[in-house]
Amino acid sequence: MQSKHRIFAEDLLLAAEGEDHFDRVPDSLVLLIFNKLADARSLGRCSAVSRRFNALVPLVDDACLRIDRVIPADGGDALGGPRPRAVLSHLLKVMLQAVLKPFAHCDAKSAAAAHKHGQEGQHHHHHSPAQVLKNFSSIRNLRMELPVSDVGTDDGVVLKWKAVFGSTLQSCVILGGTKVDRAAAAAGAGPHASSAPRADAGDAAGGPDHSGSIPESFYTNGGLKLRVVWTISSLIAAATRHYLLREIVKEHPTLEQVALTDANGQGTLSMGRDQLREFRDKPLAAAAAAAANRTQVPACNMKLRYAPLLELSDGTRIHGATLVVIKPVGDSPGGGRKELDEFVAGAFDGPFREAVAALSKRRTYLLEMNGF
Repeated sequence: MQSKHRIFAEDLLLAAEGEDHFDRVPDSLVLLIFNKLADARSLGRCSAVSRRFNALVPLVDDACLRIDRVIPADGGDALGGPRPRAVLSHLLKVMLQAVLKPFAHCDAKSAAAAHKHGQEGQHHHHHSPAQVLKNFSSIRNLRMELPVSDVGTDDGVVLKWKAVFGSTLQSCVILGGTKVDRAAAAAGAGPHASSAPRADAGDAAGGPDHSGSIPESFYTNGGLKLRVVWTISSLIAAATRHYLLREIVKEHPTLEQVALTDANGQGTLSMGRDQLREFRDKPLAAAAAAAANRTQVPACNMKLRYAPLLELSDGTRIHGATLVVIKPVGDSPGGGRKELDEFVAGAFDGPFREAVAALSKRRTYLLEMNGF
């Protein structure tokens, strides 16, 4: 009877003679590992390991691409294109430009390094997301992550949004607050409007209206204008992300789910199987605003709900809590009221989900917005 040491030595000898035990792992299991890995750049490195890996990597179902750097857009506008027209007054346009950050993405490793190379007269080549993903021929689920949030906000302000697009906007939900306190609130506090709200800049001062009405001061001290800026800014951010996806969606007919988010978790653009099919069937709808580097936003109806102070069960306190639900005017393939309610209820996680549920019980105010 051979000892274990002798058997182990024979195994090493066989391996030294050219037998690779990893070849015994079936392709289906290797693909499962690659799908768990998901990261597009890591998968690209794996494809360089061997011919087998090189053949298997393009067959993954799931991929995640993290974009490392934002390059300031050319031109005078913050988005690298014309400002929205026929939407806001000139004053509001100036405010909008101030809160939006330059939006142009690529996947370079270091902005400082690129600037240094530029000073030295060297050319720094970047790869677009479409170029990084071009060898992945079977992607079904794609998640892309931008390095920063698209909409600039003041310190302490919370702004979250989620939008669903087909060939154009189908639905959008925005949750905002002028200040968030994560310290413990009053014992036993639940998701309701406080009886002693704090007056913050841009919000209504004084006691709340328990009927759900928005105080008159909300309209006169800039509260409503601030919410309009949040709404327009979020829609432009979503429309810009949607426009950036046009080449990727065109080159990857196997896609069934796409999510384009950011590292700070501010906003998410989502497209499912039906939305992707519509996007492919109506490509001109996405390219109509090419000069602005974003998809055109149609005329929309908006439902606004507001609470001067919202206290949640985990102690989170949201000052000036606002929920805006947006739907294009007229018929839309995005589903009916039940589907919209489900989308809004599940748009955010954690305490923000509870905030949405609490605000959904508040009085609704209807607004209209022209397309831009």
